[in-house]
Amino acid sequence: MRDCLKNRSGFDRVLMAVAATFLTVSATSALAQSDPARSNSAAELAIDAAVPRPEPANVPPPTANDFKSDTVKADTAISPPTAPTANAAATKPTEAKPADVATAPAPAAAKPDVATTEPAKVEPAKTEASKTEPAKSDTATTAPAAEPVKAASNVPAADQPVADKLRDLFGSKSLRYFDRKAERAVVEKFYTARDFAPLWTQGGTPTEAAKGVIARLKDAASDGLNAADYPAPDFAAATTPDALAEADLKLTDSMLDYARQAQSGRMHYSQVSGDIQYPEHPTDPAEVLTNVTSAKDASTALDSYNPPQKLYRELKAKLAELRGVGNGPVVEIGQGPVLKFTAPGKKQQAAAVMEDPRVPQLRAKLGVSEDADDTHYDAKVAEAVRKFQESAELRPTGALDDQTVRALNNPKRDKQIDTVVVNMERWRWLPRDLGAPAIGDAYVILNIPDYTLKVMQHGAQVWTTKVVTGKPGIHATPLLTETMKYITVNPTWNVPPSIVYGEYLPALQQDPTVLQRMGLRLDRNPDGSVHISQPPGEANALGRIRFNFPNKFLVYQHDTPDKYLFAKDERAFSHGCMRVQNPDQYAAVLLGITQPNEHYTADKIRSMYGHSEIDLKFPVPVPVNITYQTAFVDDAGKLQIRKDVYGRDATMVAMLRNAHGKDMENMVAHSQPSYSHPVGNLPTSVNYASAGSSGPSFFERLFGGPSVAPAPPPGRRPVPPRNVYTR
Repeated sequence: MRDCLKNRSGFDRVLMAVAATFLTVSATSALAQSDPARSNSAAELAIDAAVPRPEPANVPPPTANDFKSDTVKADTAISPPTAPTANAAATKPTEAKPADVATAPAPAAAKPDVATTEPAKVEPAKTEASKTEPAKSDTATTAPAAEPVKAASNVPAADQPVADKLRDLFGSKSLRYFDRKAERAVVEKFYTARDFAPLWTQGGTPTEAAKGVIARLKDAASDGLNAADYPAPDFAAATTPDALAEADLKLTDSMLDYARQAQSGRMHYSQVSGDIQYPEHPTDPAEVLTNVTSAKDASTALDSYNPPQKLYRELKAKLAELRGVGNGPVVEIGQGPVLKFTAPGKKQQAAAVMEDPRVPQLRAKLGVSEDADDTHYDAKVAEAVRKFQESAELRPTGALDDQTVRALNNPKRDKQIDTVVVNMERWRWLPRDLGAPAIGDAYVILNIPDYTLKVMQHGAQVWTTKVVTGKPGIHATPLLTETMKYITVNPTWNVPPSIVYGEYLPALQQDPTVLQRMGLRLDRNPDGSVHISQPPGEANALGRIRFNFPNKFLVYQHDTPDKYLFAKDERAFSHGCMRVQNPDQYAAVLLGITQPNEHYTADKIRSMYGHSEIDLKFPVPVPVNITYQTAFVDDAGKLQIRKDVYGRDATMVAMLRNAHGKDMENMVAHSQPSYSHPVGNLPTSVNYASAGSSGPSFFERLFGGPSVAPAPPPGRRPVPPRNVYTR
């Protein structure tokens, strides 16, 4: 109310000044017309009248601050404005001052008062206004406008200097952290939302989250990573805002690098070979920042970006064991007498403990930290030796003999460590969820170097069998994750283009009848391409069953007539596809998981054998994961090492030793396989089964799609149409 009265008083003073000026100018104009001699005096009087006079209360003249939009609206509601008259318009330019121009609507609104109010009646209004509002209040309204108030910062005062420095660093183009543009943008947005408050310190002291992250980074070697790739800042040495800001960004950068490489790998799989394809699962920097900084245990939160699979965790445990042996002090154990520990028995009242000057070295080598200088070959040392012998595939006697000494001094341990590390790296390429939740997290996992296939469900092995995999070189079985969508009983073998080009076309040049003698069908298409296939039957190269999971490498799993190959220890003989030892049982297991109410058995599958293709479709596709595990832990808890049949380990070890930093994370583009029909010049004496249209591509023939049934060759009965079971 007081503000309204104050503003009203200022408005009244302007009205009175305008009214007085108007009356004075009118009077002097009349005098000037009646008496020219007095014109100058009248003009002077008009000027004097236009000059505002101090009020009795010494109120200064009104300013633009007296006319705020809300005040004008309030006064307008009291006295509605009318259109200005011609005289008012003529007077306005003469009397207008800069402040009046800014508040031009106000005089127009007061025009009725000017027209009906005598000067004598205006004066009391001024006096009343001065009584209503003290002079002090009017003086306050004319004070200069205050500077805009800066928004309050949420950053504690102790951290504000560091926040200011962080703001400056993000504004600089020379910021040397976060070389990935998208990552830097996310980090800057995250800091901006915090008013650039430091993430890892409070009042210059590292937070518990910072300590947890640093501990995880320093222990990166236990995850098969390189701790040197994730440098941790020394907050104790950071004593200035500049140093604290740099340390904060350094830890954020290292944390994001660790999370990204722990989840996706230090190298992209395409760097190793062109026949590897797994689903990408990169980290989200914003999610990592939020997850780690808000977690109760930052170290555990950061560790969660490592693979969650049991087989990975088992390898991690074995890596720790190997390094406890192989990464101890560089000590050579000398030759000497055999050392044994004999526990007390019925005939022996006390343990037989031998003493030897080599025992302290042995304790250091095997990580027995208790009684480090003790020269007695006691039970703890003997147990450590026994565990070493077991892991080195020696007879676990617990006695230190010459063979054990040679194994302890042999660099073979370093090779095993490298093997475990690269296998842990390959686990990072695989999907985090290997199975399909709708069918109890069921999935198929095939290990190429071990030549085994396993069906898993609910985290346990359901079934396993032996497999034959691709030959080393161009026929190597690819590493991939896809979904098996259906099974084909009595499949037709559509010969892959690579085999047509590499084997059958050259064979036809030597013997035009070779395909006929092999029971293969040759179709010639109008575009000059050829298609070679083998109809269903006992002699079919795919056997009786094919397991289909469409993929760009055109490989699948199938039966085989060459059962004798499963008796061999090393079974890399195929052209890339995987031959299954017991396909009827395999089919029954998969159908039992996907269609449990149908009660499929191996006998039921075998009853379908014949000469027509039968497709058994899965209501829910089953994930198939083809892996390359040269190191794994078996059901007995023992580390198993397999031959590096494709040289994948050697390639990866060399890359990690000659690391090019983050360049290894980049994807390498490889040429894609061609699904076009093979074209070649064949001898004129070659017999074709048909010369129809070019038909579907090999991919469509193999994995389904529109197809054109070829005409049967002369003298051969037509192939019955395909039956599709969708139950």
